[in-house]
Amino acid sequence: MKSIAPDLYPFESRFIELEGLRLHYLDEGVGAPVVAVHGNPTWSFYYRELVKDLRRDHRVIVPDHIGMGLSDKPGDESYPYTLARRVADFETLMERLGLADVTLVVHDWGGAIGCAWAGRHPELVKRLVVLNTAAFHLPPGKRLPWQLWVVRSTPLGAALVRGLNGFARGATRLGCTRRPMAKEIRDAYCAPYDAWGSRRAVLRFVEDIPLRPGDPGYELVSEIAGNLPKLVGTPVMICWGDRDFVFDHHFLAEWQRIFPSAEVHRFADGGHYILEDYPDRIVPLIRGFLERPVAD
Repeated sequence: MKSIAPDLYPFESRFIELEGLRLHYLDEGVGAPVVAVHGNPTWSFYYRELVKDLRRDHRVIVPDHIGMGLSDKPGDESYPYTLARRVADFETLMERLGLADVTLVVHDWGGAIGCAWAGRHPELVKRLVVLNTAAFHLPPGKRLPWQLWVVRSTPLGAALVRGLNGFARGATRLGCTRRPMAKEIRDAYCAPYDAWGSRRAVLRFVEDIPLRPGDPGYELVSEIAGNLPKLVGTPVMICWGDRDFVFDHHFLAEWQRIFPSAEVHRFADGGHYILEDYPDRIVPLIRGFLERPVAD
């Protein structure tokens, strides 16, 4: 993996062992815990500006999923690369850290992974921040975009994702719609995925998208969605990029249906990588959300 400039990622790496594999995570600052969960093909780098700001007076924890970021990247014979295992990994991390009164921040696949834990442990969740993600099945009227279908369901997937690094590289260009991402930032996002073997998890995440009963993970997503009402009394803030072609207005409408009292901030020219398009707006919004008292 190519090195990343310390000014871009000025954090101390920490690791826990999960059945012989090392899961990397950030644990910065002291104070009320904020746990941020990334998706695919990002890694903890996605939350760097949030970490740098909040660590002044919060404890900010950001894991890299196995196969992603600075975590180990095992072969299929050593790791199943399923949603169920992702959830189990996250539950293990949270149990070992012994956290309570957590503000949970989720993006992309982080919505399903983080909300699976939250729905099973609602008493440990103090706030929820939602950034262009889902924790439920495809909403009515929404179909899987053809770009994802090609990767998920055709032989081209491996060539595009693992051979050309097309998914990670493409996301750095399509994910930002307000302004192009600087080259050094694009390169940092792709740095952990610098060879065929290190891109396995990026492909497996797409292949693991459950679309119909019988798909691996379908029943688990049903469970995650079914547990979301347990969080209805929890303060929720949604920051949403309206130009995300995957997590679009259909997904936002579903979040608002489930959490009608949620505080919603929409960014008309923001894309999937909403924290890249609007760090100057969203980081202060999250800080303000954290500073408001929560009724017991």
